[in-house]
Amino acid sequence: MRILYLQSFPLWGSGSGTYARYLASTVGRHFKVGMVVPDNRPIPNVLLFPLKMSFPVAFTGHPEWPDCKLYTQLTNKEIITIYKDYLDSVAEAVEKFQPNIIHVHHAFPLSWVARVIKSTYQTPYIITIHGSELPTVQKDRRYLALTADVLRRARRIVPNSFWTKEWLFKIFGDEFRSAVRVIPGGVDLKKFNPNLDTSDIDKKYGLTGKKVVLFAGKLTVYKGVKYLIKAARKIPAEVVILGEGPERGNLEKRVKDYGLTNVHFIGHLGTSNDLNKFYKRASIFVAPSVWDEPLGLVILEAMASKTPVVVTRKGGIPLAVKDGINGYFVRPRNSSEIAEKVNLLLSDEVKRLKMAENARRIVEEKFSWETIAHRFILMYMRFAYFPKNKNNHSK
Repeated sequence: MRILYLQSFPLWGSGSGTYARYLASTVGRHFKVGMVVPDNRPIPNVLLFPLKMSFPVAFTGHPEWPDCKLYTQLTNKEIITIYKDYLDSVAEAVEKFQPNIIHVHHAFPLSWVARVIKSTYQTPYIITIHGSELPTVQKDRRYLALTADVLRRARRIVPNSFWTKEWLFKIFGDEFRSAVRVIPGGVDLKKFNPNLDTSDIDKKYGLTGKKVVLFAGKLTVYKGVKYLIKAARKIPAEVVILGEGPERGNLEKRVKDYGLTNVHFIGHLGTSNDLNKFYKRASIFVAPSVWDEPLGLVILEAMASKTPVVVTRKGGIPLAVKDGINGYFVRPRNSSEIAEKVNLLLSDEVKRLKMAENARRIVEEKFSWETIAHRFILMYMRFAYFPKNKNNHSK
């Protein structure tokens, strides 16, 4: 069986890129796997095909594309241009790779291409809904009709959380319920290792002997980082903020206005191993999102590193976090609660270490990539198409 993945963002720097990278690599241990993607960095067990783009475009921005356009900003002509780029790239990959099934990441726009490939080559497709694309469809009706048509013809629609599923139904209606199966993202248990040596980042960033509270993610309004910064006034620890985004300037100004010396912006760490070390080094990971996070892979990665979490009860996050077991929930936009829960863990090392153990155990049981990949493999085996000749049609 040959599986072709379609992904419209680089494989590093975003949750969907990480999801696409690990899923393809894990499935590639068992079957032939290819991926059409705007990234040429090699990943194990995957044959990469270029996704040609006249210009970079994203749903909410991307740290590796700081000047990219947003789908809501595209002119009508630019939508046609990017679609033609995608169609040419995927058709070329399909001719070379001859997949038995296509797995598309995001509800659109690569799914539009998969719909054309299905009609011409008879190759079935499934779609993973990551959630980050859904606000764009809500704001910009140009993407609604084609995407709805694509969903009707998908063999499976796979939201990454139960919240993403309900969000999908809210936008597109209930007609797809029979095709929907929720499968969350996973975590590389070897990479996010609770036994990592972190002495080098202690030295590099001046953290030796200090307690660390960590945030990692895109610096957008939705992530609620300003509430963590406000809470930092009452937190006796170093608050480390990893990531880039349009809010960084505003957040740095807020730190200056508060006169804080315990908040540190380190930026986007790219493909270095420092992110994994920060997860391990942190006493607590905080995700103060004010929007409905589809799942939040950074939360799973922190948990895999034996770091308890303080998070808002938004979107798909409760799928992974159990209040009082591996972390605490706080109300959105509530700096006082963030400070209270963080300080509760900082002041009780026995409780913190118990939650740390629980965090790792929950990830091992429910969110390993082998577990996630197995669920997809069963899906691929059920729906894959094996043509009688290479042209995918009868003579």
